[in-house]
Amino acid sequence: MRIMRAIKMNIEQIKETITIVKDYPIKGIVFKDITTLLENPEAFKSTVDIMVDKVKHLDFNRVVGVESRGFFWSGPIAYALSKSFVLARKPGKLPRKAAEKFFSLEYGTNTVHIHEDAISKGDKVLVVDDLIATGGTAMATAELCQELGASEVHIIALIDLPKLGGSKKLADKFGEVITLLDY
Repeated sequence: MRIMRAIKMNIEQIKETITIVKDYPIKGIVFKDITTLLENPEAFKSTVDIMVDKVKHLDFNRVVGVESRGFFWSGPIAYALSKSFVLARKPGKLPRKAAEKFFSLEYGTNTVHIHEDAISKGDKVLVVDDLIATGGTAMATAELCQELGASEVHIIALIDLPKLGGSKKLADKFGEVITLLDY
């Protein structure tokens, strides 16, 4: 039996595994397709390892994953750091009573839902998503966590689109926003 050793990739090597798709989901959007990163086991493991390393010093007890691509990172981070994993989902996806927050995207509007009993007063949360563009999704998720009782919110995302200003808006309200890749 061959034992395979994981190859550690750096940020630039990880960035090379992401596919750029123009005019998706609508004309004018340059979509960052992370499925090709996920299909590469070295890139996926290295990304999770880097994200864990960047947040392990923070004080939080709950990891809130944003549907759906945020789940790819939030689950492994929660597991690696032995933290509670909370889902932030689209409408109609949670079976118990959920709180909701409406928000705008760069190409539409949406709503984020979290079970009302998933965040308690005084919890400190880490919101995890795949990409920050205008910041609407992460902002709505972080604000909803606060409305449910979170006393502190940290934010990490794989990708930042700094020209759209979302990470700056988030940082102005919640402090440092951690991202790995800028486009």
